Amino acid sequence: MKKFLAMMLAVTLFLTGCGTGENGQQKEEKENEIPLNIIDDKYRNYYEVFVYSFYDSDGDGIGDLKGLTEKLDYINDGDDTTDTDLGMNGIWLMPIMPSDTYHKYDVKDYYDIDKDYGTMDDFKAFMEECNKRDIHVIIDLVINHTSSNNEWFVSATNYLKSLEFGVEPDISACPYVEYYNFTREPQGDSYYNVSGTDWYYEAHWSSMPDLNLGCEALRKEIEDIVSYWMDLGVAGFRLDAAKEYYSGQTSKNIETLAWFNDYVKGIDQDAYIVAEVWTEFGTLSQYYESGIDSVFNFAFADSGGIITNSIYQANGQKYGKGTVTVQEKLSAINPDYIDAPFYINHDMARAAGFFNGDFAVQQLKMAGAMNLLMSGNAFLYYGEELGMSGSGRDENKRAPMYWSSDESTEGMCDGPSAMETVKHKYGSLEEQMEDENSIYNFYKEIIKIRNQNPEVARGTVTCLDEVTDTNICAVKKEYNGSDIVILMNLAKEEKSVLLDQTVYGEYKIVGAVEATEGTEIKMQEDNTIVLPAYSVVVLKK
Repeated sequence: MKKFLAMMLAVTLFLTGCGTGENGQQKEEKENEIPLNIIDDKYRNYYEVFVYSFYDSDGDGIGDLKGLTEKLDYINDGDDTTDTDLGMNGIWLMPIMPSDTYHKYDVKDYYDIDKDYGTMDDFKAFMEECNKRDIHVIIDLVINHTSSNNEWFVSATNYLKSLEFGVEPDISACPYVEYYNFTREPQGDSYYNVSGTDWYYEAHWSSMPDLNLGCEALRKEIEDIVSYWMDLGVAGFRLDAAKEYYSGQTSKNIETLAWFNDYVKGIDQDAYIVAEVWTEFGTLSQYYESGIDSVFNFAFADSGGIITNSIYQANGQKYGKGTVTVQEKLSAINPDYIDAPFYINHDMARAAGFFNGDFAVQQLKMAGAMNLLMSGNAFLYYGEELGMSGSGRDENKRAPMYWSSDESTEGMCDGPSAMETVKHKYGSLEEQMEDENSIYNFYKEIIKIRNQNPEVARGTVTCLDEVTDTNICAVKKEYNGSDIVILMNLAKEEKSVLLDQTVYGEYKIVGAVEATEGTEIKMQEDNTIVLPAYSVVVLKK
């Protein structure tokens, strides 16, 4: 009903001419008068949450599921008429299953919740509240390896220790031996000895033995795990380290993903799967042959990616052409692909450290906009909307969510025990909420534009090279008979773009966000758009 009312409001605004005044008045229109237009499909805005560092409900210094549930209204309150939530309608939960580590990527039990995070009842309550808000939840599923304390591995190694020297294992006596890559002939440094035996197991880290994903019994076990969590309401899975299922063997990794995808989609065709394949784009793109929905787009991410380089070089065309290249390459492999752009994740230094100098905050804001205005499912790592800091050791990148500058404030987490002191360059949420020019409020405006215009995520992209110079990104996105034009100025000075009405038709501003305080995007009588330094405008017919 909410979506129907929003649609009717849009029709009313159009028929009454609201928001369609003279060109000189376009900027006076308030974006919050344009209703959200959120389509119920696989396209979502995903918020990546490290539960350990998000919000602590019981005062032990560790974030938990109850705390995350308490803070769901921050992510999305479920009410399209409010303007107080972030506007994300998907959550990626980093691992929540029992583990011996702070990061929890070494799973001991695939059917439970880590005690640091609460109970299965807490998870069910969390899912119920997400459903009320129409937030889709995907969970991290780690099937490349397990914990060395996983019952499967403990049973397998205990059995091997019971064998006399030279005796071959009997899989019928202990099927778990086949779940892992055991051998008497280790090949390289990635093998570790099973104490007291002449057996070795494959692992990148000794405490995380690799699984043998070619084992049919293991695959059946994984299918049971998938069914269990889907029965609990999860909308899909983020697959960790998919490139390492069979290290250096892309075709075998793709086959494994194809099996996984077929099983999940056999349960629910609308389930969403995104895989981590941390490699160059040419190899990464091949993984779409598996049929999975998405592979994280590392080409645009991190300090060396297309977004950062485009900002460093003030080259908007580099970014715009890059988005077209992605579209051409991936659609040729899988027409149903959904790109998965992100800027920063839990394995990378925080973006606040990428930019320095007089325009650092403007550049940081623009990096967020460039990520969130890409096609596909945009992913946002918790705290990036505040410009949180964190680099160096892994724990520093997972610092507590910066709700308040007062560490004693209720709900604040301690962070992983080995975390060094992390000093944030920008203010806490409490402070940024009160500043209309803050990074937080800039992110909210960009996310709102994404939610108002389905073309952003779903549209077919073309570059408008003829209307711009190098500093400007100018792209058109067409979806379902409608199109928008996105203009971004990556220069340190004002730029003007003429969108010739005789060529392109009549557009109006439907979203405008300036990264610099006191500046304003303007549309002149001749359809020239004046873009201040570091600004974004979205136009629609």
